Amino acid sequence: MNAPHVPLSLLDLVPISEGMTTKEAISASMEGAKAADRLGYERLWFAEHHNTNSLASSATSLLIDRAASMTERIRVGSGGIMLPNHAPLTVIEQFGTLVQFHGDRIDLGLGRAPGTDQLTAQLLARTSADPAAFVAAVEQMRDWSREESTGSLPITADVARGTEVPMWILGSTANGARLAAQLGMPFSVASHFAPFQYVHALDVYRQHFDPNAAAAQIEKPRTMVGVNLVVADTDEEAQRQFTTLQQMFLGVVTGQRKKIQPPRPIEEIAPEQLLAQVDQTLSIKAVGSPTTVVRQLEEIVAATGADELILTAYYYDPADRLHALELLAEAWGL
Repeated sequence: MNAPHVPLSLLDLVPISEGMTTKEAISASMEGAKAADRLGYERLWFAEHHNTNSLASSATSLLIDRAASMTERIRVGSGGIMLPNHAPLTVIEQFGTLVQFHGDRIDLGLGRAPGTDQLTAQLLARTSADPAAFVAAVEQMRDWSREESTGSLPITADVARGTEVPMWILGSTANGARLAAQLGMPFSVASHFAPFQYVHALDVYRQHFDPNAAAAQIEKPRTMVGVNLVVADTDEEAQRQFTTLQQMFLGVVTGQRKKIQPPRPIEEIAPEQLLAQVDQTLSIKAVGSPTTVVRQLEEIVAATGADELILTAYYYDPADRLHALELLAEAWGL
């Protein structure tokens, strides 16, 4: 008998397709949230991005509140809040309020990257991205969420007190992994766009994990691995749909970003050299029919020892994304 599959979760950046309004993109995202809840996915996280015309995931906590209000079971959270853009007190007050609204269904994933360009980051900056400052900010938020604060500051975040908001540390390198280990928190690795060090990062996290850290909330390492996902009825159709994601990342590489584009024949997209660069960045992926995708996801779990997978899926037509979620849920046995 085969071992049970690990839980599957979803990362949503609220993509805006060509010809779609921002309002329509957010509405499509919420339809996806309801489907994920119904189909048995473990959690739904919203990323934080700014100054990006193809994504509507900038006001992360508002998206979380909206999705949690429209669902019943699924955990909803941030993947992540980019802490350099925020004051720690503001973050823990927002997420404490979300717990007051929705109970124990809220996750707070935290990252050190700004999630935007340098100029926009300067306009947003509130917390230093320096590792020591990041750790101090996370420890402070963790303390404010406890029933009894042990911090030295004469300040409380009453709306968050006692909520013990579950926190994850997000990262793509060994540096982020060490911070997660030092804090004694779960680690989610951004292998879906940064595949070059992710196995090493997972090893570093497990080797250095400290369950006795002041901010620790788990007793042993817990890992989640990011995977690009395109599921369709056939392998051929999935490969056709995958060209939408290739076009998106081609825009990142060339600096010519567009809204989410419809699938196109691969030979029309870009020179072979550029496509090779894009495909290397997107190498942690599962693309194909349900049978093919299940096999690929199983191989990723076997290679990484992941406790959970978090999947990001870009489709030009939101209906194709909903269909993909249904196909995978059935094939994975959610």
